[in-house]
Amino acid sequence: MKIIAIGRNYVDHAKELKNPVPTEPVVFLMPETALIRKNQAFFYPSFSNDVHFEVELVVKISRLGKNIAVKFAHRYYEEIGIGIDFTARDVQAELKKKGLPWEKAKAFDGAAPLGNFVNKNQFSNVNNIDFSLSKNNEIVQQGNSKDMIFSIDTIIAYVSQYFTLKIGDLIFTGTPSGVGPVAIGDNLSAKIGEAELLKVLVK
Repeated sequence: MKIIAIGRNYVDHAKELKNPVPTEPVVFLMPETALIRKNQAFFYPSFSNDVHFEVELVVKISRLGKNIAVKFAHRYYEEIGIGIDFTARDVQAELKKKGLPWEKAKAFDGAAPLGNFVNKNQFSNVNNIDFSLSKNNEIVQQGNSKDMIFSIDTIIAYVSQYFTLKIGDLIFTGTPSGVGPVAIGDNLSAKIGEAELLKVLVK
């Protein structure tokens, strides 16, 4: 199982970090050790002083695929969930300054809490899904999949040109604007619509 993540997939988020709006998906990988499951706590890493939350819709691949056409991409997933892509922003800034890959800042152990999944058939349109993140009971991020630069199906088709998609693979589809820092003691709650699918305590 692999975790594929898409960066800068919402215009407002790209702008808030003063990044150019991409013309094709920005792709990076995370190891399985980045996952936190079952609402377990996130332990603040010792190598960073500026970890930020980024809430994202997550797609779980349900069949083997390679070089998938966009028009067939909907056949390759049955469930959509939610996750958080924790980013060590200070580490990332140093890596970007040197032109180096981001993995140390975005793929470290525990960087990707993963919530529950729901069947995509409960949505009338997967390109119109509301989701949100609250910190200490205050909403800090709100997004909708209609605002993605690259839709779920486009992402699947694009990624499958480079990586064979296998059953159980996860795709983190990018975060909307509103990202910000976490501190020890913070409680995070992620929802799709009104359904709370992920809770994370920062320790």
